[in-house]
Amino acid sequence: MPATTTLFRAARPVFQSSATRATFSRTTGFRANFSQAGRRFQSTTAGEAAQQQQSWFKRMWDSPVGLKTVHFWAPVMKWALVLAGIGDFARPAEKLSLTQNAALTATGLIWTRWCFVITPQNYLLAAVNFFLGCVGVVQVSRIALWHRSQKNLPAPASEVENAVKS
Repeated sequence: MPATTTLFRAARPVFQSSATRATFSRTTGFRANFSQAGRRFQSTTAGEAAQQQQSWFKRMWDSPVGLKTVHFWAPVMKWALVLAGIGDFARPAEKLSLTQNAALTATGLIWTRWCFVITPQNYLLAAVNFFLGCVGVVQVSRIALWHRSQKNLPAPASEVENAVKS
């Protein structure tokens, strides 16, 4: 006998019991959930209407990612790292730290993904981490291009003379 036939035969007594039939009858169960699907509802309920009348500040204060939580202030402070990275665009690439910028890149990319996994989802934190990752990618690219250009340059005259003497 195929495995599916055995599975259906084993499950049949469960669905034939009186308790199960009562659960999936017309008044309850699946049909009750889908019977209201075609009805129109008001656009807002009383609770939503009251919430819309609240001020922006009150909604932000009471929000799970609002002004009184670390979910708001951590991304706000992290923008300083993004601005510092943008400020480093003017610095020469030889003065930039590869390990520091690689760490900022990894941090930005990893935490951007993590912001969509955690609860509550924090889009402000995701945005700052995305831009931190972008700034890090630009800086690491600049450093890598500078290192590549240094390998292709001819050696200075003093190094050539020392190599010839030895």
